[in-house]
Amino acid sequence: MASAQLITGTLFRRELRQLLRIAWPLFIAQSAQMGTGVVDTIMAARYNDQDLAAISIGINIWLPIYLLILGTIFATATIVAQDFGGGRIEKIRQQLPQSLWVAVFLGVTLSPLLWYADPALALLGLNPTTRELALDYTQMVALGMPATAIFQALRYHTQGLGITQPFAFAAVAGFLVNVPLNYAFIFGEWGAPELGAQGCGIATAISMWLSVVLIAGYIFRSQKIKLYLPEWKLVGPDWTKISEILSIGAPIGLTFFLEMGVFSVIALLVATHGDTAIASHQIAFNIWDLFYIPMLALGTAMSTRIGHAIGAGWREGIYRAMIVGGAISALVAAGTTLLLLTFPGSIISIYTDAEDIQVLATRLLTLSAFFILIDGAQIVGSFILRAFKETRFPFIMMVVSYWLVALPLGWWLGIVLPDNPNDGAAGFWYATITGISVCTVLIAARIWVILGRALPVQEQAST
Repeated sequence: MASAQLITGTLFRRELRQLLRIAWPLFIAQSAQMGTGVVDTIMAARYNDQDLAAISIGINIWLPIYLLILGTIFATATIVAQDFGGGRIEKIRQQLPQSLWVAVFLGVTLSPLLWYADPALALLGLNPTTRELALDYTQMVALGMPATAIFQALRYHTQGLGITQPFAFAAVAGFLVNVPLNYAFIFGEWGAPELGAQGCGIATAISMWLSVVLIAGYIFRSQKIKLYLPEWKLVGPDWTKISEILSIGAPIGLTFFLEMGVFSVIALLVATHGDTAIASHQIAFNIWDLFYIPMLALGTAMSTRIGHAIGAGWREGIYRAMIVGGAISALVAAGTTLLLLTFPGSIISIYTDAEDIQVLATRLLTLSAFFILIDGAQIVGSFILRAFKETRFPFIMMVVSYWLVALPLGWWLGIVLPDNPNDGAAGFWYATITGISVCTVLIAARIWVILGRALPVQEQAST
């Protein structure tokens, strides 16, 4: 295993600086992206409870599709990181056009699933007005999905290089634009029509298209990134490279899709308990998302650092990145849990003044604090495996832990046993805590096996 020198103070600080150099812009960017959902929820809550419920349901329809796209294209970051570590510049250049081909295909083929989401909404037995508002919102978001797919291809290409500023720049700009667009189209201000939930969807779609324009402009003007970009010309599909992206990325995309799919199914089941239950659940979930971001940024940055070390054949670098990334992630997870347990009521009061929602959301937020403490270890472990291009095992473990453990248990604790809506909503959180605990243990066991293997043989560097 790792030698003792890996944990000396000097080497720890050196690795920490490299990790934070990558993680800090990721944290800013992911905060902006997640903050968009928080702003959507806050503004909808201030508009009316029915539109809040509709947006809450709509988010749980389109978010799994978004994560399927994001996860699949994440393979680009893993591939580029190992090629960067090995100095294979020409392979990095050749990667971008193929990632864009995959992105365009995913964006164009998956967007219609959102546009024609009405059959899925019909299964929920929603109030007719809520159902119509949820469909209006989801259809508008669907118009932005092709843009967000292209955005991810550009983002992950630079992220694999350890350059995350373009992502941060575009994500923050998109967030800042989304706020006034929401205000205009939800409330009908500045001459815009008052569209409520549908207006929120329009604002989201516009922000998605603006973000892809901004990140593309940043990348193609950056001298630091120029060396790793291909010539400006149309390049046909390379099925070997596309196959590699899909073989690595599809399990990641399906993992994200089915993981969020479980949460979306749970949210939709919670919606059957009424508008107060789903509104409370969505507020707690939004807050959990917000505090989840630092760990996601650290896990992603750690994966990039590990990928560079794998590409260079440097085993000590792998352990160093794991030790530093794991230590900082544990600190963030513990601090997050303490904050959520100490101030749940104050946090929820930002969203709503409705007493019934505040009471239930406070209860759910307390449960989410324990969830995120366990999930921190799972996030770190999953990103370690992805750095090794090990993506199928996390996918299988996620299916077992969430779909075969958490969801059936959630049905029992959230639908069958409770005799009131509040206990039903809480029952689903108890089930997800159980599921994430199972997943974390299985991921940790797999990491132990992977670290005992020889590093993959890499090609010689090319220019």
